[in-house]
Amino acid sequence: MAALAEVVGTGTSKVWLPGCGTVLGVPLDEVPDWLPAWCLDHLGGQPADVLFHSRQVSMVFGLRLADGRDVVVKARSDDGRAASCVAAQAELAGRGFACARPLTPVVGVGALAVHAEEYRPGGEVLQGDSPDIAVWCAEVFAPLMAELAGVRVAPPLPNPPWVRWDHTESGLWPAIDFLDGRDQSVVSEHIVATAERARKRLLAAGLPCVLGHADFEAQNLRWRGRQVWAVHDWDSLAWQPEAALVGAASGSFASSGPPTLAPIESSEAFLMAYQDFRGRLFTAAELEVAWAASLWMAAYNAREMALCGGSPAGGEALRAQAADRLRRANA
Repeated sequence: MAALAEVVGTGTSKVWLPGCGTVLGVPLDEVPDWLPAWCLDHLGGQPADVLFHSRQVSMVFGLRLADGRDVVVKARSDDGRAASCVAAQAELAGRGFACARPLTPVVGVGALAVHAEEYRPGGEVLQGDSPDIAVWCAEVFAPLMAELAGVRVAPPLPNPPWVRWDHTESGLWPAIDFLDGRDQSVVSEHIVATAERARKRLLAAGLPCVLGHADFEAQNLRWRGRQVWAVHDWDSLAWQPEAALVGAASGSFASSGPPTLAPIESSEAFLMAYQDFRGRLFTAAELEVAWAASLWMAAYNAREMALCGGSPAGGEALRAQAADRLRRANA
C-alpha cells in the first residue's frame, strides 16, 4: 500500500489505512529533499534525527534538530485551508488550550503547505465507546468549540471531504480521484442510500456555519488520567453548522484506529453532555442535523474503507444503526 500511503499523505483522506500509520526510527536520509533546508530557514537548525514519521491527512515528521530542540513539521497539499487552520490553532494554544503551539506560519513549498509546531508528546489514547467515555469526550469538545467561536479567521474551505456534504460536484460524494477511480460496486447499497438521505437532511438545514474541529476521534486526543493532555489534527478544522460538527464528533469520538461508529446510546450521551457543558439546548432541528451528520461521516468512512480494502467494522456498525439514526435525523 506504499503508493496509497503517498496519496493519503497529500491530504485527500483521513481514515486509517494499511501502510499509513506512524513509523518510528526513519533514517534521516529518507526525509524529503526540501526538509533540511526548510528547517534551517524557518527554525534555525537542521534535523539531526527523525523521531517519527506518519502519513494520513498530512505528512508529519517528528524531528530532533541539531541544537537539541524537538519539533514537528507538517506538510499537506496546498488547498488553501492550512493558513486558517494553523492561525486558529495558534490562537487557542496562546489561550492555554491543550494543543501544540505552532512555531511558524504556513509556508508554500511547491504544491505543499508546510508549517512547524512544538512537539507535545505524552498522554494516552482513551479507549472505549461507552456513554461514560462519550461524556468525557463531550466535556473536551464543548470548550474547544466555545474557544473557536472567538477565533476570527477566513473559513477553512473547502471543508475536509468527510464533512463536505455541501460540495457542488455532481453526484453524492465529493470528487476525490483516488477513490472515484476505483470499483464502486464494492460499496454496499446501504452505505450509498444512507449517505443520500443524510445529505438531503443536512442540505436542508439552513443553519449558520461556525468554525469547528471535524476529526474529533480518540486517535487525535491524548489523556493524562481524567484530563485531556493534547488535542491533535488541527488541519481538520471545518466551516459547518455547530450541530453538524457536534453530531459528527458524537459518532466518531471512539475511533482509535480504523474508523467506526459509536453506539447510539453513546452518541446520545455525547449530544446531551455537549449541550449541558455549552449551557444551551439544541433545537429539534439542530438535533436532527446532528444525527444526520453522524451518518454522513460514518458513510463516507465506510465507503472509503470498502474502496481501499480497509476494516469493514464501520460499515457493519452503520448498517446496524442506520434506521434508528435516520429516524432521529428525520431523514
